[in-house]
Amino acid sequence: MPLPRLREELDLLPGPAMADGQPSWTLHDPVRNQFFRIDWPTLEVLQRWDLDDPQLIAADVSSHTTLSMTAEDVVQVAQFLVQHQLVQAASADAPRKMAQQWTRIQGTALNWLLHHYLFFRIPLLRPDAWLSRWLPVARQFGTRTFAWVTGLAFVLGLSQVVRRWDVFSASLVDTFNLEGLLAYGVALFLVKLLHELGHAFTAKHYGCRVPTMGVAFLVMWPVAYTDTNETWRLTNRFQRLRVACAGIVTELVIAVWATLAWALLPAGGLQSAAFVLATTSWVATLAINASPFMRFDGYFILMDALDMPNLHGRSFALARWKLREWLFGLGDEPPEHFKQTTQLALIGFAWATWLYRLVLFLGIAVLVYHFFIKLVGIFLFLVEIVWFVAKPLASELAVWRELWPRIRLQARGRKTVLIFVGLSLLLVLPWPGRITASAVLRPQESWPVFAPAGARIEDLPFRHGEPVPAGKPLVALYVPDLVSRAKALQVRMDQQRMQAETSAFDEDMRKRWKVAEQTLQTTEAELLGVQAEQTQFMPVAPYDGRFLLADPDLVVGQWVSKKEPLAVLVRQGTAWRVETWLDEDDVARVQVGQTAKFITDSATGPLLTLTVSAIDRDAARVLPRKELASALGGHVLTREKNGQLIPERAVYRVALDVQNMPESMQAVAWRGHINIHADWQSPASRYVRQAIAVLVREAGF
Repeated sequence: MPLPRLREELDLLPGPAMADGQPSWTLHDPVRNQFFRIDWPTLEVLQRWDLDDPQLIAADVSSHTTLSMTAEDVVQVAQFLVQHQLVQAASADAPRKMAQQWTRIQGTALNWLLHHYLFFRIPLLRPDAWLSRWLPVARQFGTRTFAWVTGLAFVLGLSQVVRRWDVFSASLVDTFNLEGLLAYGVALFLVKLLHELGHAFTAKHYGCRVPTMGVAFLVMWPVAYTDTNETWRLTNRFQRLRVACAGIVTELVIAVWATLAWALLPAGGLQSAAFVLATTSWVATLAINASPFMRFDGYFILMDALDMPNLHGRSFALARWKLREWLFGLGDEPPEHFKQTTQLALIGFAWATWLYRLVLFLGIAVLVYHFFIKLVGIFLFLVEIVWFVAKPLASELAVWRELWPRIRLQARGRKTVLIFVGLSLLLVLPWPGRITASAVLRPQESWPVFAPAGARIEDLPFRHGEPVPAGKPLVALYVPDLVSRAKALQVRMDQQRMQAETSAFDEDMRKRWKVAEQTLQTTEAELLGVQAEQTQFMPVAPYDGRFLLADPDLVVGQWVSKKEPLAVLVRQGTAWRVETWLDEDDVARVQVGQTAKFITDSATGPLLTLTVSAIDRDAARVLPRKELASALGGHVLTREKNGQLIPERAVYRVALDVQNMPESMQAVAWRGHINIHADWQSPASRYVRQAIAVLVREAGF
């Protein structure tokens, strides 16, 4: 089988020693400025590429070196070269085929959009000549003298911050305004510009070309970037490590000197500028750039420190292999051989990277939702769920489908498939519905007794739980003010009546008789009003019922406050009802006639059997039962507005009748929990409906 010809412009450069000590080489594609590290066997194959036959190449390598190579190994190298477009076009139709191959790699237009929404670059400058001109000046900041002076500045600045921490923290709070945010934006721009120049000048110091600088967009958030791919030319990995660390070191230097400037400068605009520059540099360095889970400086530093190019891709490949082995036990060789501890560390790093990216991008979506446009935030949330969850899952399932002939032959594979099918059925098949919620047990007909105003209990004719016939007073309250007013009015009325009766014997009084009569009538009306008000403090039973004290310890002579509940008269023979409020997802599964169970929060009393009797079709605007609010231990999420509890979600009242109400529980009210035997439903359909309802509600449709 003839092999494709290599592209003539490719460069083969010496590379650093690998972690296991074997030599490496770097294959450079100058057209795309891409670098590929190759090992010794691959080099031997490329040196004999002109033989143009896999069998001949493998035989020559095996005979002239200590390597044992087969034609399949040569074919794998050829596949690698074709995949990365490192070979020449073999025919006039080859460019079209390569374009088709590139299209397959990129995927559909939607896939391209999703990928580039997460990350894309816009080159703005070609700074190589400018960097060469200013390199002598930049080298002055890399001397040992400057490093020692910066270390001293760090110690002085840190000591001042510790000594004046109250002023430093107060300055941080004062910057949280529109002017401060604009200042932080300008500072962040300057810091990031100097950050990228640090990378660029360090790369130039080691003789690398810097072709472009520009802006990259991470989830539509702009970040500066510098193309330092040519550092792969460097055979010394510590030089590459210094290039990777240059940006963070630059920001730390800025932070140190800005912190010292804040400590030394007098209060004013310059001190505020130094404070903003210092805090921006510290936060940007420690919180963002040092993360190894994104392709920021921390990632490249870790990659060069471990001497492990393409760390993300290699760790992801190991994690996928380990997952398949754990699930199916196929016995495949790992993509790469590492020590056991290194392998476990890389697998853990892959999972940590996936979780970090998922949380980070979802957090960005949440910020967009809350502070910018809700619909855009929801769209970003869906995109990230698809990209980080659905897409990897679909890709892995596609691989499993290809491996199915092997999977079904493995005992572990068959067991995993059975477990997977079982879990899927548990999600898809309907389950007996059971809805749990807090609820209140109350009598349907009751008459509360309150104190209209502050008063003293004069008499309690009935004890707690006693039957009361209609028309009997339930409680007598003594109000000193009303009693004194009634006595004063009675005395005044007696005096006025006497004056009216004796007016006939006095000529002057006869002239004012009409006025005296009117005054007497007014006083009598005032007295009747006071007497009527007194009757409010002696409530009478409107019907036969059971007398229930709100506080069994209530005694005669005790003072009570205004609107304080004293007792409840429960109508004789009234039915007892349980009320609860359910959201739209749960209430859709409840039907009239369904059964339920009720138990009090204190677990006192028997388990009551209930029957759903009524379901409101209109959502409640307020929650009438405050004891069901989440702030008081209930299940309904509410917020307080104008003294009322407003549900955060649409809730609907559900009433349930008690079938057999024991006398021992016939108190004022009970709070407890109910379990409603609702309609059967699959968990998957429930979650889907909840997700759709949230999306529709939050999008404002």
